[in-house]
Amino acid sequence: MPGKSLADDRKAERIGAAPRLHTRVLSILRRRIRDGGVARDARLLESPLARELGVSRAPVRQALIALEAEGLVRRSGGRGFLVEEVESTTSSGTDDHAAVTLDSRQSWQPIYDTVEKAIVERISVASWRIVEVDLARHFGVSRTVAREVMARLHQRGLVKRDDKSRWSAPALTADYIAELYEMRWTLEPLALTKASEHAPRALLLRLHENIQGAAGRASALTGGELDALEAELHVELLGYCGNATLIEALRRYQSLLVAHTFLYAASSTQFPSEPFLPEHMKIVERLVASDVHGAAQALMQHLKAACERAIARVGIIARDLEVSDLSYMHRLG
Repeated sequence: MPGKSLADDRKAERIGAAPRLHTRVLSILRRRIRDGGVARDARLLESPLARELGVSRAPVRQALIALEAEGLVRRSGGRGFLVEEVESTTSSGTDDHAAVTLDSRQSWQPIYDTVEKAIVERISVASWRIVEVDLARHFGVSRTVAREVMARLHQRGLVKRDDKSRWSAPALTADYIAELYEMRWTLEPLALTKASEHAPRALLLRLHENIQGAAGRASALTGGELDALEAELHVELLGYCGNATLIEALRRYQSLLVAHTFLYAASSTQFPSEPFLPEHMKIVERLVASDVHGAAQALMQHLKAACERAIARVGIIARDLEVSDLSYMHRLG
């Protein structure tokens, strides 16, 4: 769906010192609809909006429900919400934002996926320096666009920035993977405990059904399907914790979630079926039974086991993977 980046929208409007994430999303979408940037009957879907704004689906869902209460959107008989006709508040002539719609691809989006994939493939082998000016030149885009790509990669936890403003993508060494997972098994059980107070039961039942269905065809699941199951638990469900600062911290340490599709595909012969499926089921079954403490403990155990598997997967890939040079990525060490 069309629109500006969340970073641009944050600059464009002041909505308080520390607004909740769904409040920021609501403000952005409300303004775009009222400015006439979204046509009547345009369909707003959670997942595309979440990807565009760089957030989880939970705050988008809350924002859409609030927009419905305001009469700006209505539920579709099929999927998502449809925009109602509203009186435009856009001034004529000079407002470039009026031409922006939520389903157009932004200037950074066409190259983001390519860069993300290139990084994910290469960090199994080594650490890399990424140079903004070379990135811009390689794809024929402005420095502003290249900077936005790097900012979003940083938000996803795939790259770091040093005190000299240089970007790097750290290698997935065993020590680094262990550090990431240690932070996850420290923070995610807390987020799960908080989320259990707000997550709709329908979501828990959906997770249970999806895991059960996946377990029935475990050996045939694709990397993308496994990735979606991981995101349902670790991103969508935890997004209900109600603590935007906690979610932002988690996103940094969940960087391997971005890499999972590649890791699953590249090490598909390591396990006859994906071991996380019964572990996820144990977590969800405890939540359905209102055993929140048991669910949090099961999540911690799952992440500790997943850490060992991730180290093993990356070790297998690093032994055999050959990667070509890219003009904007330079091997470190």
